[in-house]
Amino acid sequence: MRLTHALPLILAATPALADVNIYSYRQPELIAPLTEAFTKETGIQVNTAYLVEGLTERLKAEGDRSPADVILTVDIARLKEAVDAEVTQPLMTDTLQANIPAEFHDPDGLWWGMTSRARIVYASKDRVAPGEVTTYEDLADPKWKGRICTRSGMHTYMIGLTSAYLAHHGPEETKAWLEGLKANLARRPQGNDRAQVKAIWAGECDISLGNTYYMGEMLADDEQREWANSVRLDFPVFDVEGGGTHVNISGVALTKSAKNKEDAIRFIEFLSSQAAQEIYAEANSEYPLAPGTEASDLVKSWGDLKADNLPLSDLAANRAEALRLTEEVDYDG
Repeated sequence: MRLTHALPLILAATPALADVNIYSYRQPELIAPLTEAFTKETGIQVNTAYLVEGLTERLKAEGDRSPADVILTVDIARLKEAVDAEVTQPLMTDTLQANIPAEFHDPDGLWWGMTSRARIVYASKDRVAPGEVTTYEDLADPKWKGRICTRSGMHTYMIGLTSAYLAHHGPEETKAWLEGLKANLARRPQGNDRAQVKAIWAGECDISLGNTYYMGEMLADDEQREWANSVRLDFPVFDVEGGGTHVNISGVALTKSAKNKEDAIRFIEFLSSQAAQEIYAEANSEYPLAPGTEASDLVKSWGDLKADNLPLSDLAANRAEALRLTEEVDYDG
């Protein structure tokens, strides 16, 4: 497991180093504006350990000795993993319930969503007409044969989408969809979401699946800006009654071992506030969840998002079956 700057070792050795200690999968540049704003407002110091992998495993190994009060991560699957490992504890306050809609938090308060991202289609501006991509179901249509790129079907972002498809359509239709999507691939699944956009730019495929915030990241990168400018974001929906665009979240949870519980709760409530939501959403090129907050001008420029109304808890419940079906069709083979 790789960590940045050995911060977790410092935390483990000196739990009293800060008033709130965080383990985070989110990058330092995304978290720093939030922690700085919280400290400025409250005077409470925050110390963050940035982990690349193994967050839940680390908390389990540390047990009650863990210095971590809060975990920050992406994707409902990773939050559910922490809950299943019993390393988080319930947290339910009036502030959090007012700020975070019910579909974006655990019913018992074991995790809370902070921002959302949509898993959409990146489409070549030159080779795909506006309005040509309308539904997720359509991606299995043979008209796309040899025109689609994706990352591994086993990646948590792809499994999240497959879990949503499973919730809407059941296992038989989901398996058929995965088989159709696989048959339409231009190449074997590989790379991350940005690598798929690069492949579109290079003419290897015409459309790909990816999270919205990667557009913001690519536009901010001198090399990748050209890739980003070659594509358009299309927002497919599920072709079911009330269906919308698949969304997932970045989220937060209070650890079971929290030593600084009161200050940690203040920090989590701060994350749900309009001010923090706007800071976080803009830094991440994501969508804020708190009522009354707006996405950044850049994110709004990508188009209107009609989010799917499927509870995130349903995605977590379908994860194992989605994994099984993805393996059964040998999606990455």
